Parts: sequence; C-alpha cells; structure tokens
Amino acid sequence: MNAAVSIHRTNDDASRSRPSPEPTPCYNPATGELVGVSPLDGVETVAAAVKRGRAVQPAWAALPLADRCKAILKVRDYIVAHADEIADTISKDNGKTRVDAMATEVLASAMAASYYAANAERFLAPKRLKPGNLLLANKISKIVRVPFGVIGIISPWNYPFAIPFSEVVMGLLSGNAVILKAASQTQLVGRMLERCFQAADLPEGIFTYLNLPGRYAGDALLESGINKMFFTGSVPIGKKLMAKAAETLTPVSLELGGNDPMLVCPDADLERASNGALWAGMQNAGQSCGGVERIYVHKDVYEPFLALLAKKVRALRVGPDEDFNVDMGAMTTTTQVDTVRYHIDDAVAKGARVYAQSSCPKDTRGYFLPATVLVDVDHTMAVMREESFGPVVGVMKVESMEEAIQLANDSNLGLTASIWSRNWREAERIGRCVHAGAVTINDHLMTHGLAETPWGGFKESGVGRTHGELGFDEMTEAQVVVQDFLPGVKRNMWWYPHSRDIYVGIRGILELLYGTGVKQRFGGLLQLMKIFPRTFTTDPA
Repeated sequence: MNAAVSIHRTNDDASRSRPSPEPTPCYNPATGELVGVSPLDGVETVAAAVKRGRAVQPAWAALPLADRCKAILKVRDYIVAHADEIADTISKDNGKTRVDAMATEVLASAMAASYYAANAERFLAPKRLKPGNLLLANKISKIVRVPFGVIGIISPWNYPFAIPFSEVVMGLLSGNAVILKAASQTQLVGRMLERCFQAADLPEGIFTYLNLPGRYAGDALLESGINKMFFTGSVPIGKKLMAKAAETLTPVSLELGGNDPMLVCPDADLERASNGALWAGMQNAGQSCGGVERIYVHKDVYEPFLALLAKKVRALRVGPDEDFNVDMGAMTTTTQVDTVRYHIDDAVAKGARVYAQSSCPKDTRGYFLPATVLVDVDHTMAVMREESFGPVVGVMKVESMEEAIQLANDSNLGLTASIWSRNWREAERIGRCVHAGAVTINDHLMTHGLAETPWGGFKESGVGRTHGELGFDEMTEAQVVVQDFLPGVKRNMWWYPHSRDIYVGIRGILELLYGTGVKQRFGGLLQLMKIFPRTFTTDPA
C-alpha cells in the first residue's frame, strides 16, 4: 500500500532529534482549502505514552470482558450519532466522496464494533484440547489468550478511519493498551477517531493518539518497548520496520498492499463483472490496497466486457463532492498522482493504449485524475507489476483461465483477487489456485468490510492477519495450561529414581501403542503395568 510512502502535508523534513513544534496543516485534496490543523507530538511523548499504557493495562485486562465490550459499544453509538460529521471529515481530509466515506468507513466501522463486541467472548475464550493419547489423557490441556500488553498501530491515509478503527477495537477488547499513530496526511480523521474513543470513558492511558512525523514514528514506537506493532503501508517501509523489530524480537503484523487481479471467465455475467471492475478499480480514486488493478478476460468475452467497462468508465462523474452527485473524488496526495501518471506513461511508451477515460475537472486546485482503462498491456509494464494505487486498470485478453491464473500469480504481491463466473464450483477452483489472502467470487473490494473475515495477504503483501477471530489471535499470545487430574498421583512414571525396570517399562509403552502384533502389544502392557504403580508411591523413609 503506497499510503505510507507519500510525504504530502507532513513535517517529515524536520530533523529527527528536534521535530517542528508547528502543528500539521490539513488540506482538502479536492479544493486545496486548509480545513484544520493537528498538534504535532514530539518523539519523547512515545515513551511516556507506553509507560502510561503499561501502568494501566493490567487493570484494564482484569476487567470483566463485558465491561470492555460496553465501552466499545459506546464508541459505536458515538459513531452513529455523529455519522454525518465523520463522513464529512473523511471526505474533506482524504478527498473521497461522502457516499464513499459513509459506506466504506463509517458504516463498516459501526458494524465492526457491534460484531467484535458480540463475539469477543467466543474469540477470547479458553479452548480445551483433546488428549493426544489415551495413556496421557489425565493431562488436561487448554489454550488461553493473553494480551500482549501495549501495542502500537501505524495506520494509512487511504481508509483513515476504518483501517485503524478495527485494529484499535480488537486491541482494546483483547485487554491491551493501544497507541495509535495515524497518517500525517489525514490528521483531521485521526483526531475524529480520538474523539470517538474518548466517548467510551476509557481509563486514562489505555488509548493514546499521537501525531508523529511518519519518517521516524516506527522507530520511535519500536524503541519505546511496545509489545507488538501493527503497520499498514508500503512494502519498503514494512520491510524496514520488520528489520528494526528484529533487533528486539518485537512481533509485527504487516499489511503491505497489493496489485490485485480480476479473472473474468467465459461464462461470467458481464454486466455484473463490468460493474464490479468499475467499483473495485475506481472506488476511492483507486487508492485501495485491495482494489482491482489487473484484469484478465477470457478471449470469448473480451470484446463485450471491454465495451461495457469502457461505457461505464466514460460515464463516471469525477470532481469535488459539493452536492453528492459525484462518483469519484480526488487523489489524496500529489505523490500518488505522480505515481499513477508515471504508470500510464510507462505503459503507453511500451505499447499500451488508453482505451477509455472518464472526464476530469479542469481549472481546479484539486488532485483529480480521470478513471482510465488501458489495453494492449503486458507484464513488462509497471502498471501490471507494481501497485498503482490510483484510478487505472490494465485489461489483458487470455486464451484460457489457466493462463489467467499464471498471470495473476506473476507478482510479488498477493492481497486479494476475484473470480467472475456463473459456475461457483469452477470459480472456487480457480480462486484457490490464485496466490492471494482473500479471494471473492463475483465480487471484489468488500472483504475488509466484513468484520468476520480475516484480512491479510500472501507473499510481500504482508505478515499476519487482522479482523475476525484470526485478528483477535494477533492481538494476544497463546498460552497453554496443562493440569493433571488423576487423583492420588505422586510422580510420573519417568521421574527419578531411574532403573532398568523403568527403561523397560517405558519401552513397553511403545510396544503397547505401536507393536506389530497382539503378542508384542500384550508384552508391552505387562512391562508398563510393572512400573505404573510407582505413580502413586511416596519415597521410602
């Protein structure tokens, strides 16, 4: 995800040792208007926040889970009561439309809060393990989930509300203290998140919001002694943070974006498939790590699919959201605008054609780009090899779906993918051949909004998962507890003192369990029975 790379609207040029005391200015990418400022925290505040969090975390974890759930439901209620304000803030700070903000961030977050509060008890409950062997069935084992302690979250600007929201909620419900560092580019949204969690009346220090320049925020958090880091951003930054975390063996969860493929089968519903490509490729001005960037279409339906997609792209309304009657908003940063333009220019220079484009507002201060469909593309082009993170898709004709699978897997990234077919069984077969963490059939760019589904990718798309039960697993450490329930036991058979009889008796267990015949197994049982009584004996006086 390129969201963590851009330095637009940050104070990253300040020296690491002495960050600028000036607040971070926040501009509307669609108009260039200054819409607010956010106080900038010094790097020294990180260690203080971790210290506060560590002091209050044990008491927070000791609270009944029901009390933590009630706090999260207060956050949900605050979101519902202030939904319009939150959507408007997201739109002005990020550039996306208000409909987009409401559907993919505000609604998704409220639904996530409800789901996690309703299911946290099940996700965090101890899990009894079945005995692995009848002879040791007296050893009863269970796995309990233990919070890490203090976790740090670094979130991006493309979904500045929804992405950090779920991670903060899961972290708090799991009993952790949470420190959130939101993107410098969308600080108004970050401050809105801060107000949402303040509405829960959380213990002071259990949740801390920090505005730190992104250039050294990761190092500062890792050097502060946090117990785990969650990072959503670019592959290069993710690798650097993982290397830094290795110095202290601090566990990390990384979501690093994708260059996601869409595979259109010869029996696909082309109306739905073209609508899906339009949405998943252009939503949020294409700034979605799980959005469609590469489309592989079977030769039998290539022309009609392309015609439908082109018609829909040309009809897209692009511009500032003044009256809701706009489909695609602005890019968030000038850096990302430059990246998309480079990918298009590189593709055209290597033989690609611009097949269709939407309109694009002119004479504006906003960061707008037209929605673009490229054809005659191949895998020598950056647009098909790298994450464009903008409103451009490349469409390739394939001879077979096996070729489509090979092309889809020809990438160092593997976040999401989609298969479009009326044959659900065949679509699932194809999907399971694609190297991606999330595969959808006849849909795309929606699994992040399903709180029950894990989110994360294969290959360089990241490490670990967030959301769902697996997301709660990432927020906690697994601890196994084993108890011996056999009454009267004084020692295990293999405890001291040792002797030849003990050796032969233990070997008898092998023969009893795995001997090749009845005679050998019966002999093993006799040897075992000779030493079993010592389990209940005390040492001689």
